[in-house]
Amino acid sequence: MAVVRLIRQPRPEPVAIHAHALDNLQYIRAAMERAGSFTAVPGVGGIALGCTALAVAALARRMWNADSWLVVWLGEAVLACLIGVAASAQKAHKVKMQLLSGPGRKFLLGFAPPLLAGAILTVVLYRAGFLAALPGVWLLLYGTGILCAGAASVRVIPLMGICFMALGALALFAPAAWGNAFLAAGFGGFHILFGILITVKYGG
Repeated sequence: MAVVRLIRQPRPEPVAIHAHALDNLQYIRAAMERAGSFTAVPGVGGIALGCTALAVAALARRMWNADSWLVVWLGEAVLACLIGVAASAQKAHKVKMQLLSGPGRKFLLGFAPPLLAGAILTVVLYRAGFLAALPGVWLLLYGTGILCAGAASVRVIPLMGICFMALGALALFAPAAWGNAFLAAGFGGFHILFGILITVKYGG
């Protein structure tokens, strides 16, 4: 008995044109997101960070021993992280950007490793009794993080990182008694100065 077979395979159903359009739009959107700048760096949050740092610097001057001084500044570091995250999330919502979008992830990946290195070196230097080196190390590594993260952000951010790095380098070679003043100038003064610039030029 003969078997009838099709010579040509049936053609697949054509993909609807709107499906192609949606795919292309998703690709374009993802590419723009990856190439964009992280604009949720908070100017007002930076000003708030600077004000708290100046207050902590004034308080730290009155500490009677090095351990108390360190605890006060570590408390400021925790407070600064909370303020920074909250202010960034608020600004990201304002400009309708996801905080951990493509540029946001790049910013975090550039910023976090130097901060982690700073945390590890803080423990090492404390155990070795070299607390006098901490202001310079903190400022230098914080500036490094800002400079690296600034590659995914607006132009003023890398400049801010360079200023922190320069101040940290000076602090490492300056007398130990000046350490608290360097921290006040960096985490206080620079945050307020650049916070104002970001607020004026980049909207809050």
